[in-house]
Amino acid sequence: MAKLNKKVATGLKVLISAVLIYFILTKINVEEIKEILVKSNPVYLFGGAIFFIISKVIAAVRLNLYFHQLSIPLTHKSNLKLYLLGMFYNLFLPGGIGGDAYKGYILKKNFDVPTKKIVSVLVLDRLGGLLLLFIYACALLSFLDLESLNGFRWMFISAIPLSVAVFWFLNKRFFNYVLPIFWNTTILSALVQLAQLISIWFILFALKIELNQIAYLIIFLVSSIVAVVPLTLGGIGSREVTFFYGAQLLGLDQNISVGVSVLFFLITAIVSLAGVWYHFKKITLESIETSKQ
Repeated sequence: MAKLNKKVATGLKVLISAVLIYFILTKINVEEIKEILVKSNPVYLFGGAIFFIISKVIAAVRLNLYFHQLSIPLTHKSNLKLYLLGMFYNLFLPGGIGGDAYKGYILKKNFDVPTKKIVSVLVLDRLGGLLLLFIYACALLSFLDLESLNGFRWMFISAIPLSVAVFWFLNKRFFNYVLPIFWNTTILSALVQLAQLISIWFILFALKIELNQIAYLIIFLVSSIVAVVPLTLGGIGSREVTFFYGAQLLGLDQNISVGVSVLFFLITAIVSLAGVWYHFKKITLESIETSKQ
């Protein structure tokens, strides 16, 4: 029954992604987007890829902080391999075991830690990322030159400390065993999302977009939040729809906006594909104590 439910869920994700992609293709000029992508500057795209990789390395370090707090002393090298494999599973093998599920399974198999705590830190790791996406979005919205936002800027600014306080309270109330690293993981989350914003910034320059950059960055942040909702395959479709309607709402070129989304997806896919190596070559997890011997 569990396998059947999993297949049904995967089938629904495939269907929703396909419907969203088809919808986008009916709304945009595909030839124009092809031309936009072909004319993109490869040097800036390479810069965008570098900062995306940096963001993932920092994210892996953040996750390893949680593991260490649970007395799972993984070396950063082993954790990075596991993180990369998780990226590959999440994007390319949605019908199989998910990236987070595999991490939980392999850690439980190698370390004597309660499953509940492993699942908790994996969820907290995601929530920490979402928190900073929200914070950066609020910060950029407060600077966006849009007349309709004039009466709401104080709300965006006030939401930043309030969201941090709520997340801290949730950690203290339900996950006090990781509270000592709250600020460290929050700072790392800020660096992760900052690196991804810089990655998008490079993509904007690759497409020769010099105006309305803040607006495009805000759309990216919102699309990243939407992509976390597990309704599509790795955010495929949902991110593009967000870029499309975000551009419409903010008065931007929708073809260019979707082009930004496509380029970011291609960078994500190329980097995630590197994890296939660890799918075929079994990862041997090393602890800090073992590596010192």
